Amino acid sequence: MQGEESAAFAIVVKYHATSVFDAQWESKVEIQDKVVVITGGANGIGKALAIRFKAAGAKHIVVADLDGAGASAVAREVDGTAEQIDVSREADIQRVIETTENTIGPIDLFCSNAGIAKADSLDSPNDEWQLIWDVNVMSHMYAARHLVPRMVKRGGGYLLNTCSAAGLLNQIGGAAYGVTKHAAVGLGEWIALTYAHQGIRVSLLCPQAVRTAMTSGEAMNNKGIAAAAADGMIEAEVLAESVIEGLADERFLILPHPEVVTYMQRKTADYDRWIRGMNRFHQSLYADEAKT
Repeated sequence: MQGEESAAFAIVVKYHATSVFDAQWESKVEIQDKVVVITGGANGIGKALAIRFKAAGAKHIVVADLDGAGASAVAREVDGTAEQIDVSREADIQRVIETTENTIGPIDLFCSNAGIAKADSLDSPNDEWQLIWDVNVMSHMYAARHLVPRMVKRGGGYLLNTCSAAGLLNQIGGAAYGVTKHAAVGLGEWIALTYAHQGIRVSLLCPQAVRTAMTSGEAMNNKGIAAAAADGMIEAEVLAESVIEGLADERFLILPHPEVVTYMQRKTADYDRWIRGMNRFHQSLYADEAKT
């Protein structure tokens, strides 16, 4: 009887996954006439998204960043609004959400894009580990905590979280970066599977190397950059086009580097072999240091 019940449950799950949810998600997401908030919007990926969303006809774009002057410059370029924000502080994210909704209108798309790279190893200070956790993980949770209930009440909304391919494959040379991006993917999955039936759509932007300040060598050591850029480094404007396409299709994973799918498949097909291969890759990158 237990086996029959399990089989029946599997059929029900399969039915809902292939018919009910698909029916809910048939509509395409258009940026035109939407109110959009972008954290980390002063440069790099965030700036490229703001410019591309403006070209796509967004109604209003709020550019939020710790760099207030940079946010203001981008906001002027897209005829939007600038907000200075420290995404590691829940009160700052709550303020931006409430200010936007009270003065501009309901947020249709929240792009939780701000991120940092710190704590490269086990020896990195605890305060670095805590800061990268707060920025790369908790900022996504704070945005969801204060925005998802509002979106549910009005029938739906969209969250775009920048998670990096490191959240799917990990990051050689960047301990805390790989860890926090994995956690960000897990959070995005949980929000999607919990609120999908209430109209909440989630996409995770997971690129490999993108030409930004974070890949300049200042925020991450060069070995980490070399690992991330093994398949080449794309421009932020190219990534923005991938985001437009991914949002239109409501893809959960937006992968500007399509080869990431193959790497994920290899990882899950034989985890032990994947670990051995990544360790060899790690050793090849750090060969010079090992000799000293």
